[in-house]
Amino acid sequence: TDPAPVEMFETVINLKPDNKPSVLDKFLFSIGFKKDIPKSEWRKGMDVEQLKNEMNDAVTIPGVANSFTMPIKARIDMNATGIRTPVGVKVLGPKLETLDTVSHDIENAVKNIKGTRSAYAERVTTGYFLDIKPRREAIARYGLSMDDVQAVVSSTLGGMNLTTTVEGRERYPVNVRYARELRNDPEKIGRILVPVMNSGSGMASASFMGSGPQIAIANPQLLHVPLGEIADIEIVKGPTQIKSEEGLLANYVFIDFSGRDVGGYVEEAKKKVADTVKLPLGYRLQWSGEYEYLVKTHERLKLVIPLTVLIIFVLIYFNTNSVTKTFIVLLAVPFSLVGSFWLLHFLGYNMSIAVWVGIIALAGLDAETGVVMLLYLDLAYAQWKREGRLNSTADLRDSIMHGAVKRIRPKIMTVSVILAGLIPIMFSTGAGSDVMKRIAAPMVGGVVTSTILELLIYPAIYMIWKGREFSKQEN
Repeated sequence: TDPAPVEMFETVINLKPDNKPSVLDKFLFSIGFKKDIPKSEWRKGMDVEQLKNEMNDAVTIPGVANSFTMPIKARIDMNATGIRTPVGVKVLGPKLETLDTVSHDIENAVKNIKGTRSAYAERVTTGYFLDIKPRREAIARYGLSMDDVQAVVSSTLGGMNLTTTVEGRERYPVNVRYARELRNDPEKIGRILVPVMNSGSGMASASFMGSGPQIAIANPQLLHVPLGEIADIEIVKGPTQIKSEEGLLANYVFIDFSGRDVGGYVEEAKKKVADTVKLPLGYRLQWSGEYEYLVKTHERLKLVIPLTVLIIFVLIYFNTNSVTKTFIVLLAVPFSLVGSFWLLHFLGYNMSIAVWVGIIALAGLDAETGVVMLLYLDLAYAQWKREGRLNSTADLRDSIMHGAVKRIRPKIMTVSVILAGLIPIMFSTGAGSDVMKRIAAPMVGGVVTSTILELLIYPAIYMIWKGREFSKQEN
């Protein structure tokens, strides 16, 4: 049920949950203020990638390439793309020997790329097979046919079901073939006797009756010839597994890496392979694995992100009835991205699908808080104008300051509630926590910087906008 080659074997490692250093301890350790954390305790605070790197350094076996993944994820990846590592290369072409050569060249090319943990090209022609090739001239000399020789090989080596025993509701086939010690060597196989008809006599015939083959002898005067006299017997190398995709033979190169984002790594690997590996005519490469998901997601995000921004723009415009106010509200998005990218950099997270999902969610959240901030400024401006206190630029500044100050408490309360819901995710463990952390991280960092920048920059932008209108009125 699992179409894996014989050279692939798996070891399941169960990670034990344990107490680990707190975030504060890790921060103090990283800046040098705390040095009393034992190495064993520090190891408990490692993330999965650090642990994989240590295990890769510790488990080094000549001729074996390590690839670390989760058991269920490996099965899903193999069913979806056939590649069980983060990145893989599918080499497609008409001949297995050429596929093997090209795959080895790709393996050697990507081994020295920064971040590569292991690269392994499947060995296509490492299988060993027993080849028995009957010599047509020899079997014709003895009056045999190809079927006669194949029947002997099938019955003596592969076995022949003679009958089936019935034991209650159970059925067991009775299979007869040569004992192992008589068929475990090409020389011994060559001594297997093949019955042939005696010259001038009758001939042997086989009939299959009942539940198994029955041999009926028309003339008992038979000769026997060794199989080695009428066939070439040898051990040959051949493919252990033959894969095909899109009407072509295929071979895979598995690549495991760490410390880099998938897109950046593949772009560098593509350039290196294009410069060093020469593809014969009729052969092509297909980059797969998680990279295949990334490409499909990028194509989808090219539609989703502009559509999301457009929907937010339309909703804000319906709320404010002003294009200028709409653009002022949308300025909260770049404000928040500053904190998002800083936190992603501090945590060592690469850009991924989960991060983009968090950024999209952050855009909607920023628009919401920006609208409320703009509402307070508008209310203060309208109040000053209604009461006749808007007579100079200083009065305009006072009204904007009044509205901004009134927004401080609601803004801090809003941010506190958001952080109270998101920060526990950053300390979560267990299944799915890695993905949830990468969704929450852009929102946590973005909310903090958007709060600071909205309270500081929004009033200044509003002052510039209204100040121009006020100057036109004075003129």
